[in-house]
Amino acid sequence: MIRYESDTSAISPDDLQGFFVGWPNPPSAETHLGILKGSDHVVLAREDSKGRVVGFVTAITDGVLAAYLPLLEVLPEYQGRGIGGELVRRMLAQLDGLYMIDAVCDDDVVPFYQEFGMVKATAVARRDYDAQNGRKRTG
Repeated sequence: MIRYESDTSAISPDDLQGFFVGWPNPPSAETHLGILKGSDHVVLAREDSKGRVVGFVTAITDGVLAAYLPLLEVLPEYQGRGIGGELVRRMLAQLDGLYMIDAVCDDDVVPFYQEFGMVKATAVARRDYDAQNGRKRTG
C-alpha cells in the first residue's frame, strides 16, 4: 500500500535511493533530501511496508500568483500504478487558487499533464548539466 504525505522531517538519504534514472550527473541522495527540504511544497509517495519513498513531486511558489513544478519522479519499479497522477493531484490541491502553475517537460509527457487541465505552452530553459548533481552556487 502506498501512503502520501508532505512532511519531510522523518526522511533520510537512505529513503531516497534509485531516483534520477538516466540523468548523466544525478544528485546524490543527500542532495535529493536538500531539494525536498528546500522546496515550498512537497508530496511524497511512501511504501507502507518499508517507509521507502517511491515517488515525489516538488513545487516552488511565490504563494500569491505562480508556482513551478520542477520535479516529479516515481521509481521505475513503481511506475504504471497511478502514483505519479496521485502525486500531481495532491500537489495541485495544495496550490489551488494560484493563477499559474507551470511545468516544463518533454513532449512525450505533455499528455500526462493535460489530464490535469494543463495546456501545452512555449517555454524556454537554461540547463547547466555540470550543475545537475546539485553543485553549490559560487559568489
